[in-house]
Amino acid sequence: MGTLGCCLLLALALLEPRHAASRKCDLQGLWRNELGSNMTVLALNTAGTFSGSYHTAVAATNKQILVSPLQGVQQHPGAKRQPTFGFTVHWQFSDSTTAFVGQCFVDHRGKETLETTWLLREEVPSLKDTWKATRVGTSTFTRVK
Repeated sequence: MGTLGCCLLLALALLEPRHAASRKCDLQGLWRNELGSNMTVLALNTAGTFSGSYHTAVAATNKQILVSPLQGVQQHPGAKRQPTFGFTVHWQFSDSTTAFVGQCFVDHRGKETLETTWLLREEVPSLKDTWKATRVGTSTFTRVK
């Protein structure tokens, strides 16, 4: 390979990470978190709202785990490279709802990650039991496709 060929290869190698890092994060698609839960986010509309489904791999119930609908919104759709978002999941197999908030990141190789914090509120029989009704946690999602 000649000098020109080497220079072109080097230039491409140096430019690729910059190109990948300049990609905008896209919420649409199939995601999986560190516990094996799967989430599908459908296309965002022009207002930034979206819907989809969530199939959790973990639950504090003896009932059959069912795929559950989600509804959400992305801040400034299309304008931000690493946008914030929020969504709720209406669990189909329990008397609880979970709200997620997070941000979508793209690393220097173009890998997308969703970093989220969630609050799960379950129904309790009385006001005196409200102290144990809310759980908080974090989840990191990576793109499956």
